[in-house]
Amino acid sequence: MVEQSEKTMAKANGNSTKKEFSKGDLAVYPAHGVGYIESIESKEINGDTMNFYMMKIVENGMVIMIPTSNVESVGLREVIPEKEVPEVYKVMQEKAQNSDNQTWNRRYREYMDKIKTGSIYDVAEVFRDLFQLKLEKDLSFGERKLLDTAQNLLVQELSMAKDIDEKTMMQEIENLFN
Repeated sequence: MVEQSEKTMAKANGNSTKKEFSKGDLAVYPAHGVGYIESIESKEINGDTMNFYMMKIVENGMVIMIPTSNVESVGLREVIPEKEVPEVYKVMQEKAQNSDNQTWNRRYREYMDKIKTGSIYDVAEVFRDLFQLKLEKDLSFGERKLLDTAQNLLVQELSMAKDIDEKTMMQEIENLFN
């Protein structure tokens, strides 16, 4: 199990070194998006004292408690550096993986799995595939929700990476498809 989580982190981060966060750091929590480490707290659980990152998600204010020892397994990572943004754009501009021969619920499961990895590149693939599919036919309700989720996750992280507002970031993404 440890090997798998390290591989997932290596894919999401580009490395597998354990990252430690400090109060005030920006981080990305898979499927929830960008948040700030509000504090690091110790709590006693079953007689053991554990340290937790208290992370507040930017979009909705939700606070998530993440054991500091579980950073790799949950996929918590830093926001990508600005120099990686063009790589994400490249992924979005590739031709969609033609999964039209699959049922919508199989596509949905595959896309959910990609979003859960926490990798911005996987999220960009989901956005690209669904965005391009939407141009060809009506998406199911679940696919529309997934497209919105992928779009929100992308816009949040890329706007933080580039230090621009989300509206400007959305315009940049839309321009990639024109």
